[in-house]
Amino acid sequence: MAAGTDLTLLGLFGTIVALLTVASVIGGVLHWRVAGGEGRVTVDNLNARIRAWWVMAAIFMISTLTGRAGAVLLFAVVSLLALRELVSQGPATASDHRTLLWAVFAATPLQYFLIWRGWYGLFTILIPVYCTLFVAIRTALSGDTRHFLERTATTQWALMTCVYFVGYVPALLTLRLPGGSHANAALLFFLVVVVQLSDVLQYVWGKTLGRRPIAPRVSPNKTWEGFAGGILSATAVGTALWWATPFGPLQAAAMALLITLMGFAGGLVMAAVKRDLGVKDYGTLISGHGGVLDRIDSLCFAAPVFFHVTRYFFA
Repeated sequence: MAAGTDLTLLGLFGTIVALLTVASVIGGVLHWRVAGGEGRVTVDNLNARIRAWWVMAAIFMISTLTGRAGAVLLFAVVSLLALRELVSQGPATASDHRTLLWAVFAATPLQYFLIWRGWYGLFTILIPVYCTLFVAIRTALSGDTRHFLERTATTQWALMTCVYFVGYVPALLTLRLPGGSHANAALLFFLVVVVQLSDVLQYVWGKTLGRRPIAPRVSPNKTWEGFAGGILSATAVGTALWWATPFGPLQAAAMALLITLMGFAGGLVMAAVKRDLGVKDYGTLISGHGGVLDRIDSLCFAAPVFFHVTRYFFA
């Protein structure tokens, strides 16, 4: 059966469209009812996020329909944009330019080529082992020892976060699952929808009921109320989507809880990085969302854990 007619994928597409439609209606009602002040700023920000999500969801669905190649290409572009955002904020000097060129034009394409070919044994160690060695050696050969450890660590962290971790999302399409390639695509949808929906719901619950910040010096907008409401709500959605996965209902609930917790951890860690760099957002590419890395910070931490747990227990 072609991907365009696969009932599981069509059901997931319909779920995303329905959720975005409901969000758009709620945003429109709030825009009409909230007259001004801080509440209006929050509503306008929410509506900007919803509009951006319509565009991102459309791109994501189209790339999924094109199979493994389309998904790999999409996330390779995402990785490159995120990598650019992060290294541009770091302590890189002119002597690091060649190292960064290797990271952008060699390491990243090679990593995604290995994912496309399904070469698990190499794509899981290319960046953590070989790129770590290369970055340190190449930076030393430049002769610039100023802040050497900070510069090499920043470049390697950028490769790990923006390329290695993100690459595990399309790598889900390489797993051998019951149901063939459509099951893999549905699993990819499950990961992205649950993790990103958790982000949105944590924002909504936090703005609605948030009182007690979790880590005020790192991210003052992350509250215990938003955390609990967003995690539980997204876990409930993930449980309801069990039919599109190789999981049973309880297994889907456990997996959804796992990736929402890892997603929250990713958002918190990347917020700490921003505070260290002294920036509010990593970029301005996506209206209402900041940069690309601001949108995928949760996926960065959730994707590798989800991939390996799924591979170990279900593939």
